Amino acid sequence: MADAVKGPASYFPSIEKKYGRPIAEWKDLIRSSPLTKHMELVAWLKTEHGLGHGHANALVADTLAEGK
Repeated sequence: MADAVKGPASYFPSIEKKYGRPIAEWKDLIRSSPLTKHMELVAWLKTEHGLGHGHANALVADTLAEGK
């Protein structure tokens, strides 16, 4: 049996289902934003794109971790 997905990626199926966009599209939006700080990006996703806090936080955390 495969290990369960943990961390921010565990939110991805529900994000795609609820908001109708693939994760790659959300990550592209985050990468193209002039904002760079975690909480600024979370606030932007919440206000401009209507995401809930947990979903926005998961997307930002996972995307910013790619660069490390």
